[in-house]
Amino acid sequence: MKRCLAVTGAAVLLLAGCGAQEEPQAAAGPVTIDYWLWDTAQQPQYQACADAFHKANPNYTVKITQYGWDDYWNTLTTAFVSGTAPDVFVGHLSRYPELAAQGQIQPLDENVTKDKVDLSIYQDGLADLWVAKDGKRYGLPKDFDTVAVIYNTDKLKEAGVKPEEMAELSWNPQDGGTYEKMIARLTVDKNGKRGDEPGFDKKSVATYGLGLAGSGAGFGQTEWSQYAMSNGWQYGDQNPWPSKFNYADPKFKETIKWFTSLIDKGYMPTMDIASSGVGQIDAYGAGKYAMVTEGSWNTKTYWNLKGVKSALAPTPIGPTGKRASLFNGLADNISASTDGPDAAWAWVKFLGSPACQEEIVAKEAIVFPAIKTATVKAEQAFKDAGIDVKPFTMHVEEGTTHLAPIAEHWADITATMTETMDAIFSFKADINSLDQANATVNGYFG
Repeated sequence: MKRCLAVTGAAVLLLAGCGAQEEPQAAAGPVTIDYWLWDTAQQPQYQACADAFHKANPNYTVKITQYGWDDYWNTLTTAFVSGTAPDVFVGHLSRYPELAAQGQIQPLDENVTKDKVDLSIYQDGLADLWVAKDGKRYGLPKDFDTVAVIYNTDKLKEAGVKPEEMAELSWNPQDGGTYEKMIARLTVDKNGKRGDEPGFDKKSVATYGLGLAGSGAGFGQTEWSQYAMSNGWQYGDQNPWPSKFNYADPKFKETIKWFTSLIDKGYMPTMDIASSGVGQIDAYGAGKYAMVTEGSWNTKTYWNLKGVKSALAPTPIGPTGKRASLFNGLADNISASTDGPDAAWAWVKFLGSPACQEEIVAKEAIVFPAIKTATVKAEQAFKDAGIDVKPFTMHVEEGTTHLAPIAEHWADITATMTETMDAIFSFKADINSLDQANATVNGYFG
């Protein structure tokens, strides 16, 4: 891959909205900035940002490389080891703490101060998430996401359910509440019997009421987090930087026990089906799932499915009397090994600016940009595309968001919890196996 070439002098991007800027200086020569991301749906919008960046900085060219989620992190790890890491790459809240601790990414504090970058333009709390335990900042927020329910409107109509019924569903770990009743109603076996009707055959299901992407490991962002948190559970003793996790908490256990009971009842697919190689989006598109819980970043992908009409509904109200959603966000990290830190910073600053987020990303209606004014534009763009995204944004407006866990040892935590949760979801392990898993996780913290 092409590495970012060394430069002498700084070609500073002239950019409105990011604070005072220095006068541009001539770069020594053409510079290629190697940039990696994992989301194929977002690649076009960031290519558009790269084109705008190049137009403002003719000596800087951004080369974008896209990998799938799993391949992305494996390839990135290998690249760091071999010394071929990209100059800039999309970071994740669960991944950057370890990279920062290992000295693999550069802090941005001096550049932020020097260029007077205004951190108040971002959604409240997002900028703080990219300050590591060492007190240094490693990213400028580029977007945020929440979780909602996406459902097939035709299947809802076939079940005799009115759309407004989807707006006030509630759940509890004892009987699942009106939410489980809805899931049962939307489930249909191959003989046409619904999950709430006598004679329903759970071993021969044509359409599951609720889809399943997997066990969620220790994160469960779109699988179970919204239920656990609306049941009063939190990942750890504090966030960010917990020193103790709560996977053995009774509230978490009862949440997961209820959630996996949907599999046993035939209302939700088994782990074998979920891991068969057919992803949740494709299964939904094929009519195998009547509804799914999904992150806002995938919304447009569902709306682009041929032959399927979809709508959004909020996550259910839990025992706390409130809904819940993880509040996650991405940023771009600069590799410590980059040969062109000035060029890399200019690109990262542009990615975090109104020129990229408000003028380009927001108009594509793919994600919610991190800048507040850009978020408003994105909502309008979604509306123009016929998508009411209030079930996503209401979490921010109503204060029902919960920060995604930011912790040290996340790779180890993920390995432990993947094994445990996969076993529980496959009914190969009891819910109390979470006790040992939690002890193992907490052991990573001494």
